[in-house]
Amino acid sequence: MIKNLKIGVVVTASHCTLEEIMSPLKKLVEQGCELFPVISNNVNTDTKFGKGEDWIKQLEDISGKKVIQTIVDAEPIGPKNEFDVLLVLPCTGNTMAKLANALTDNGAIMAIKAQLRNDKPVVLAISTNDALSQNAMNLGKLLGQKNFFFVPFGQDAPFKKPFSMVADLSQIEHTIESALSKKQAQPMLITYEEKQQ
Repeated sequence: MIKNLKIGVVVTASHCTLEEIMSPLKKLVEQGCELFPVISNNVNTDTKFGKGEDWIKQLEDISGKKVIQTIVDAEPIGPKNEFDVLLVLPCTGNTMAKLANALTDNGAIMAIKAQLRNDKPVVLAISTNDALSQNAMNLGKLLGQKNFFFVPFGQDAPFKKPFSMVADLSQIEHTIESALSKKQAQPMLITYEEKQQ
């Protein structure tokens, strides 16, 4: 069980997953963890899944802290060196591609880069429709890179979306515990049930 950790929480724009992440974040707070929310630019966008300002409000209500949105505001994360772990929830294919290719163009990526600067763990909870196609190479790069740990993931809809991979959010705490010991939570690859169409 994890308690009393300082956790950076980077939220990226898998809009269909945003509602699902709120409950795990609340659970971390209930266990005494202090959350520091950061968002990528596209989270603050209105979509059919909700309004950007509403997602920001939820994150601020859960954490009790103002959401970090810019590179300038995320840069001090490195020098302050205060996060025990940084959780990227959800982690889109776009974010994976940027991390795998060392691109820093928003506050979310800067926060991750700042955590890695301090040789501390970054936990990725992926949610992407192209993990087994265009992003497979980037996923492979991150799997082999120091300080990246993955919430166990699998094909969420192999017959409808054969290239899609999604993390099992029920395993966030287990993955954080393992990451703090510099170990990957196992089994990393899981199976979701889906009827063949």
